[in-house]
Amino acid sequence: MMILQLYLTFLKIGLFGIGGGYVMLSLIEREIIEVQGWLTLAEFVDILAIAEMTPGPISINAATFIGYTTAGFWGSAFATAGVITPSIILVLLVATLLKKFYQNKWVQAAFSGLRPAVISLIAGATIFVARTALIDISSILIALTAFALLVFTRLHPILVLLLSAVAGIFLNIY
Repeated sequence: MMILQLYLTFLKIGLFGIGGGYVMLSLIEREIIEVQGWLTLAEFVDILAIAEMTPGPISINAATFIGYTTAGFWGSAFATAGVITPSIILVLLVATLLKKFYQNKWVQAAFSGLRPAVISLIAGATIFVARTALIDISSILIALTAFALLVFTRLHPILVLLLSAVAGIFLNIY
């Protein structure tokens, strides 16, 4: 039963996660913590950190880790399948239809409305994660430094993550 719940929950998340993985974070948080009660906020933020560091889309990684945490191997398989099912179906449909109708003024107008909405969903996910992750002055300093390095330098994000981990060790142990 838990496996079916995982599939259906992540199917719903996948259906309404327009804009990609980061947009889905607020949906995942609401469903997993508030609605289902499968994880605590701290557990969820830890899973997000792992999902961000591993290769692949964050929503798929998060579904896999959450599924594994709540129901083992089959939980991860079904949560992952749930989150990707809508994408597979929609990509096949949209690719066919968009090829025919992309220049249509209604389609162009719809996309001009979706772009700002996606940005607001990403901003909402950022604020949600920041409330939990920015817990003291060292975490704020690491976040601001990582942001500056990503925006103003050409450092690779993986290097910034590694430097952040080293800074976390240095600032919190020494």
